[in-house]
Amino acid sequence: MKAVRFEQHGDIDELKVEQVAKPEAGAGQVVVAVKAAGLNPGEAAIRAGLMHDAFPAAFPSGQGTDFAGVVDEVGAGVDEWSVGDEVVGWANRSSHAEFVVVDHDELVAKPENVPWEVAGSISVTGPTAYAALRAVQATEGDTIVVSAAAGGVGVMVSQLAVLGGLTVIGTASERNHDFLRQLGVTPVEYGDGVVDRIREAAPQGVDAFVDCFGQGNVGYALELGVAPQRIDTIIDFAAVEQHGVKAEGSAQATSQAVLSELLELISTNKIMVPIDGIFPLDDVKDAYRDLEDGHARGKYVLGMDVVEYPGEHAGERAGSDDRTEEHDAT
Repeated sequence: MKAVRFEQHGDIDELKVEQVAKPEAGAGQVVVAVKAAGLNPGEAAIRAGLMHDAFPAAFPSGQGTDFAGVVDEVGAGVDEWSVGDEVVGWANRSSHAEFVVVDHDELVAKPENVPWEVAGSISVTGPTAYAALRAVQATEGDTIVVSAAAGGVGVMVSQLAVLGGLTVIGTASERNHDFLRQLGVTPVEYGDGVVDRIREAAPQGVDAFVDCFGQGNVGYALELGVAPQRIDTIIDFAAVEQHGVKAEGSAQATSQAVLSELLELISTNKIMVPIDGIFPLDDVKDAYRDLEDGHARGKYVLGMDVVEYPGEHAGERAGSDDRTEEHDAT
């Protein structure tokens, strides 16, 4: 089978699509034929060696967490899954491949009406958003600010917050403001003066803040008077040490129950997952070039049966000077 590998830390050119042995299902495991697998900025950081202390790589290393596909093989002792079942799951650096093997309890059933590219791109961003909202004790009637609100995690945080009855202010580049308004979010331009613009948008004050981008957003939250225990960042770990804010994400919420709940919300059109581009597996380098440019609206996905880039924004290589903050910073 084909799988993405890298032999050492480095830039995008370290990625290779190689022929490797197809995995086999051991006791309690399931092999899934992958239909779609999402990309996350955290994977790029791991490949670059920026997260080696937290996530050391053993070379050659695979890549990828998100995936959706069809059960191809079940191991001994697995009763809840059968060959042919359509599933969504999470893997340990191995989903960017034609087949992946996972434990039986790392899968949930894929709703029939959820597209493969959507199902295959939520097992990181969805639980991360779920955990972040829970961490800041978000409750109905609160006003919350979400940085990078149009990115992979931010768009999920924003929608879950709106669904929960919160007033949501989202920082993003101007080109995403109309999109955010459609989701019920009040958009605010990021950059110099953002604190004043947030105050203008929220004269009643801000109760909670979810930072999906870093670069000073925790400081902005504190300047706005948000209590440290009601600030969660998924990227600025230095600020966690300095200010005592929270850093809860996918590790605190990844479970069958949470993933099933999120898929139900997607299936019933209560939330949506914007897909900015779908790339063939062989074009994984191009996918990461677009992702690392930092201009994604939502998610980039590897589609194993894809030969073209579908979607409104797919293939729009971000060549302008409009450096946005709207990306999935997990």
